[in-house]
Amino acid sequence: MSLLEFENVTLKFGGLTAVNDLSFEVQEGEVFAIVGPNGAGKSTVFNLISRFYDPFAGSIQFDGHDLLQVKSSGVAAYGVARTFQNIELFEHATVLQNLLVGRHRHRKTNLISEILFTRSARRQELDNREKVEEIIDFLDLQAFRDKMISGLPYGVRKVVEVARALATDPKLLLLDEPASGLSVEETTGMRWWIDDIRRQMGITVLMVEHDMGLVSGVSDRVLAMADGAELALGTPAEVQSHPAVIEAYLGKAS
Repeated sequence: MSLLEFENVTLKFGGLTAVNDLSFEVQEGEVFAIVGPNGAGKSTVFNLISRFYDPFAGSIQFDGHDLLQVKSSGVAAYGVARTFQNIELFEHATVLQNLLVGRHRHRKTNLISEILFTRSARRQELDNREKVEEIIDFLDLQAFRDKMISGLPYGVRKVVEVARALATDPKLLLLDEPASGLSVEETTGMRWWIDDIRRQMGITVLMVEHDMGLVSGVSDRVLAMADGAELALGTPAEVQSHPAVIEAYLGKAS
């Protein structure tokens, strides 16, 4: 069953075509990777899903809903969560506090009940903290739960950003270059966490990534892009051996 569907999507910035007649589907329960050279349009696809941009043409369906009718502020409510290439966390808040921010979309109380800390507000606070603590345990962040983000190593911050996205209870998790800046050991850890997110939490994962070792190790299917368009779509092995992909990365043989 398709959870996300792009159909003939085109996005233009003036005379530049950033995404060119792109179509693909992400099946529920899979890890789907988008790869390609810099400037291929990979992160632009994420920005379209996040509703930062309106396409020039085409349609985007998510879980049976027309995503183009949703404002960017409402995407999370439909079950889409995202990390970014450049880590977007609250530097002067703790890991726990950053994860609690991810629970905001589940808020059912109003300002008055929270000021008075009514029974419903207390129940909601307990539910949110229980969920956040589960994620902290899942990603082995116990040692950092009360630490300020500003004092954490880069690799830990990357994991915290994934944790905050998971705190929203997403159906679809968008990971924008999750291995960027990580050591070999940290990348291996990220691979296992992505696999566990899919297998243990049942969350569909769509990621943009340059590290082909990570892509090959965890992805069910891969979409290779160049100049905003599809080059190849298939298993990691099929895509890596595709002539058009080889040419895009290594250049045409003379």
